[in-house]
Amino acid sequence: MSGAVVVLLMAITLWAGIGIQVDLPAIVANWRNATANIIQLLQPDYGFFFKTVPALLETLQMAVIATAVGATISLPLAFLASRATNPKPRLLLGVRFIMNMVRSVPDILYAAILVAVVGVGALSGIMALVLFNIGIIVKLVSESLDGEDLGAQEAALATGGSWPKANRAAMLPQILPSFASQVLYTFELNIRASTVIGLVGAGGLGILIDNVRSFFRYHELSLIILEILVLVLVLESASSWLRKKLV
Repeated sequence: MSGAVVVLLMAITLWAGIGIQVDLPAIVANWRNATANIIQLLQPDYGFFFKTVPALLETLQMAVIATAVGATISLPLAFLASRATNPKPRLLLGVRFIMNMVRSVPDILYAAILVAVVGVGALSGIMALVLFNIGIIVKLVSESLDGEDLGAQEAALATGGSWPKANRAAMLPQILPSFASQVLYTFELNIRASTVIGLVGAGGLGILIDNVRSFFRYHELSLIILEILVLVLVLESASSWLRKKLV
């Protein structure tokens, strides 16, 4: 049985490779041509650092604002998207359908559309990240709500409390550590995402990356990549420590 599964997976992979016309000799040839660029990427231009600071700070600011706004909007929506906290089936299905639509659109597509509407800059990037954050946080928190103990909520409802009051008194305290953990995780994702959406003009390091890449300044691009790596590692370590304290 396992052998048949392996054969099936290999056949599907081969079919996909033929479909997109994978050319291994071309890959080898292009890899040889890329040797000079790789050498440049291994030699960062540290003198370029001070020119990257404004874009780096803008990326952090975008991530902070988008996380704060996205988390604020997501918390009530998560309660509406959970079967445990929303007794109205139509409203529940409606909220879940909208959230599925929000999650189905890639963040870079949001950014491209918003750049065309709002203009080039950090504002369009923040708006794109907010939509990206809402899709993630609502899904994760609503699933956590579905798995929580409903005893305290049922007791609050039995004493005559309304659903909003029962959710606030019984479910909100249970879900806050998980919610905080998901917000920190989303903040990490925002740092990465903000560098990507900047490639379409949505602010942050992405715009600078696009500029140096367009002029083949790989020494400078290498430094930016190194900065992103260090920033992500530091933030991941800090948020992982905080999540352990919260959960």
